[in-house]
Amino acid sequence: MSHRPSSGLAAVSTALLAMSRHLEVRDVLKTIVASARELLDAEYAALGVPDDHGGFAQFVVDGVSDAQWKAIGPLPRQHGVLAAMLHDARPERLADVKKDPRFGGWPSAHPDMSDFLGLPIRDGDETIGTLFLANKRCPKPAGGCGFTEEDEELLGILAQHAAIALTNARLYERSRELTIAEERSRLAHELHDAVSQKLFSLRLTAQAVSSLIDRDPARAKGELQQVADLAAEAADELRAAVVELRPAALDEDGLVHTLRTHIQVLDRAHAPRVTFDSCGVRALPAAQEEAMLRVAQEALHNALRHSGGDRVDVTIAPRGQGAVLSVTDNGKGFEPRTVRRAGRHLGLVSMRDRSSGVGGRLTVQSAPGQGTTIEMEVPGG
Repeated sequence: MSHRPSSGLAAVSTALLAMSRHLEVRDVLKTIVASARELLDAEYAALGVPDDHGGFAQFVVDGVSDAQWKAIGPLPRQHGVLAAMLHDARPERLADVKKDPRFGGWPSAHPDMSDFLGLPIRDGDETIGTLFLANKRCPKPAGGCGFTEEDEELLGILAQHAAIALTNARLYERSRELTIAEERSRLAHELHDAVSQKLFSLRLTAQAVSSLIDRDPARAKGELQQVADLAAEAADELRAAVVELRPAALDEDGLVHTLRTHIQVLDRAHAPRVTFDSCGVRALPAAQEEAMLRVAQEALHNALRHSGGDRVDVTIAPRGQGAVLSVTDNGKGFEPRTVRRAGRHLGLVSMRDRSSGVGGRLTVQSAPGQGTTIEMEVPGG
């Protein structure tokens, strides 16, 4: 271990203590990767957490600059050596990963890697991630791997504790989510009570106006103003609650997974076919993700309730440093010149406000008999 800057139990202990200091899943992942790379003196390290769709829900790297990471492009899929570690649950130590028959290549901006050491991170029988390192900084035997059996043992110890740290972080975030859900429920009850009172007042005032119109028009006019004021107050309270309550699933699962789950529910609940597709979309700033989710929900509601079509297709794709959302139906469409009159009815004003509020842009394409496409582009961060 002469080529490792620190060694033995002290180095392992330092890595484990670093992992235990964090409670957020993303922070734990970053600490695991950085600790593994330092412990084994590797040029590159990465950790992937698989999703249920053949990709990675989270993928953290160390040793790659931000500019290089952006140039590499979309997250890797579960194939080749990465897939082997996920599905076979065994370590992989290779002299040259490029010569492995499972190697499927990588993007042009990807750093060159040779010797490779990877291990699955397991929680019981479940593989919850893959941890791997490349390019050990040491003289390498001819045709051999720089990573040794001792390195593999050390990384195995780290992976076992990484599983504990990652599981604890997930439990913490789930507990926090439940707490947030309880708080949301409490706020919902309070909001319901407040708005119900205003609606009750609206109803009584409206009834009073109807009885005054014929015998006291001037007083009826004043009462109508009160109706307008009460309605505005109720709308303000509802708007404030919607703005403040960020969807809990976004914090845990991200935009793509949250929207995919939402669309799966809509597809089962409605007669029209609702599809979703995404390709290589990186995480966006929280405000942009929330705005994009809200716009998608509004556009889906319009398509399912008003378009009369039998299919709605939703896509999210990268565009520059940001992303673009598209919601397309094959329904009856409408004349774009009437969009000003239809705007408030279809929620287009709200969608445009949400988009512009995060520096984005909303476009609407429609024609009678040719369906409608709502497109929202955000700049990323």
